[in-house]
Amino acid sequence: MKIGCHISVGRGLEQAVLRAIELGAESLQVFTKNPRGLRPKKIDHQDATKGVDLLQKHDLTLVCHTPYITNLSTPKPDLQEVTIRSILEDLHIAEAYGSVGAVVHCGKHVGEGEEYGTKRMVETLDLILEQYDGPVKLLLENTAGQGSELGLTIRDLMEIRAATRFPEKIGFCFDTCHAFAAGQWRGETFDELLEEMERTGYLEHLVAIHFNDSKAPFASRKDRHEKIGKGEIGSEALAKFLVSDKLQHLPVVLETPVEDEREYADEMVYLHELRREGLAAAGQEG
Repeated sequence: MKIGCHISVGRGLEQAVLRAIELGAESLQVFTKNPRGLRPKKIDHQDATKGVDLLQKHDLTLVCHTPYITNLSTPKPDLQEVTIRSILEDLHIAEAYGSVGAVVHCGKHVGEGEEYGTKRMVETLDLILEQYDGPVKLLLENTAGQGSELGLTIRDLMEIRAATRFPEKIGFCFDTCHAFAAGQWRGETFDELLEEMERTGYLEHLVAIHFNDSKAPFASRKDRHEKIGKGEIGSEALAKFLVSDKLQHLPVVLETPVEDEREYADEMVYLHELRREGLAAAGQEG
């Protein structure tokens, strides 16, 4: 298991990787471009090459994240066209960065209804993926269910993937806070969550975990991240992810609220402690 955190890529990939190494991260996540916009971004290939070399040298795993404002289910033709262009660009940036995947939020039906929103999302995914044949998977992230968000449940996500013409190009990113806020799991139901992941085939296509506590209560449908152990989920429940033998191959990335990235250093140390304590209690090593 590679424990890491979200890092700014504002000064380039090389500097982001150096920052991650400085903080003691084993994995990191960066945005492909401004998270609040869809303006095109040119790839700095020289910087990307240096960053990838550092990733490989230090055995770090990189996850990319597409802009927040993307809506795969937009009913507006012009916005759908912009979305397709933007995510195609994100996939190419993620490829240049050596990322294991490009995380994208599921669509919002914006009042058109879940059936329409899901159909439109599948259509948009097909239009994107028919134009991309690279190694990077598009990772659908489960949502907290705010507003008209789709993709709350494991079953919903698997059905969306299966409905596309290119399921082999789609993987998943699981967000602990989102799933808790959507009412999909809590500490006492972790085993049931993992069993559903296995039974549905979701686990086979899970590529990364966003590791966050929640400011909002269970089933609140509010996406409010909190530092580990400071929120409604709690350390004991979240530690179950860290010690599960089914999840040890995955990058686990903190997206908790910080004013300075240096705060992640202590939080990652805490996660390693939780993992060691959990494994020791279970009679395992790690």
